[in-house]
Parts: sequence; structure tokens; C-alpha cells
Amino acid sequence: MNSKFHTIKLATVALSLLLSVSTAQATLIDGAVTGGTALSNGGIYQKLGVPLGNPFGPVNSVGANTFESPNLFGFDESQNTTTTGVLSYDYGVGGATGSTTNAGSIAANTTVASHYVFFDPINASIQGWIEFDSKILGVITSTATLAASDYLANTGVNYLNPTLRGLEGNDKIITVTNNKVFIDFVASSPGDYIRILTEFSPAAAPEPGMLLLLSISLLGLGLSRRRLS
Repeated sequence: MNSKFHTIKLATVALSLLLSVSTAQATLIDGAVTGGTALSNGGIYQKLGVPLGNPFGPVNSVGANTFESPNLFGFDESQNTTTTGVLSYDYGVGGATGSTTNAGSIAANTTVASHYVFFDPINASIQGWIEFDSKILGVITSTATLAASDYLANTGVNYLNPTLRGLEGNDKIITVTNNKVFIDFVASSPGDYIRILTEFSPAAAPEPGMLLLLSISLLGLGLSRRRLS
């Protein structure tokens, strides 16, 4: 009985460690609202967890006035996943609206981390920025490039109004630095939506110490089972 109890205990520890590894911090690390009517209306940057707790519309959905807020929102999509083909983006590092966008593409089989950023007010303007913990590869702002990159979402989120996503004529990407995107949006219905792809995210990767502890626990579980057999 003691041996069986010990085996169950080890299995519980191993499972706990595995869950700790799989829920590591993601890579959209900071942001701010710096201007526009959003700022005067109390808007702030807010990072969301998945599933989304949107106040309007279907649960865990985004894209059809499901937030109606002056806040600048962002959430992490797939982290450290591999592109299945060449992926186009609308803005690269150093790119800006009304200037050189530095649009380009990401090669197939590239490891990327994906993030979704949006502004879904009743009717408002906003200036602000979003920061990431790894280098930006590209910013996706058009309906077509968003649709082509949707396979990177992989979060269970329901993306509504897919043909109305992206930026419009009054929306601007002020600039893209190595790890920040500066925005200037004017939005009403259904809001403004962009996707940012970054390099491999160190924060989303399992820490070596956690992997070592997990390996030790699983080894102990295996040895205990051998003794019982």
C-alpha cells in the first residue's frame, strides 16, 4: 500500500510540473495608451488571457464589437510555433504608414510567436504602443494577410467579422522598432485588429530547471512501478 501511495504521489508531482511548464509566461509584456480620445476616456493597455472574457457577444470571441472599450487590448496566440509556408507581413522593423513600410515575408519552417492586438471602442481615436520580449519579425495589418496567418492563432478564440479585420485609411502604424509597435488608430465598428509576429520567445519556452525536475519525477515514477511489478 505504501509503495502504491508513493507511486501516486510521484505521478501527481509530475503532472503538476508538466502543467507549470505548459502555462509559462507568454511574450506580450507591456503597452500603454498615450493619446487620443481613448486616453481622455480613461483607456489603458490591457493584456488578456485566453479564453477571452469579453463583455459583449459570444464567449471567447473578438472582432464584432465584443469589447466596446477605450482600452488597447492584446493577447498571445501560438508561441514558438513553425510557419507552414511563406508568410507575408505588411510592416517590418523601421516601417511606418505614409513612408517605407518595409513589408516582406517570413520563410517557411521559421519559429515564430504570434500576438493579436486590437482597439474596439464605440467610436474613438487612440495613440499608444505595445512591447514584446523578443524581436519583431513583422506586423500584419490587412484582411488578406490576417486570414493567411490565422492558422497561427490556435487559441480556441472565435475571430468574428474576418472580412472586416485589419486597418483602414485613417489608421497608422507610427513606427516598428526591434520590440515595440507604435500605433495611431481611429476606430468605430467593428474596431481595428492587427497581428504581430516575433522571434522565438524565451519567456514561453520551458525553463531548464523545470524540465530537469520533471525528468527526475518521471524517472522516479518509472522506478517505483518496476518495484511494484
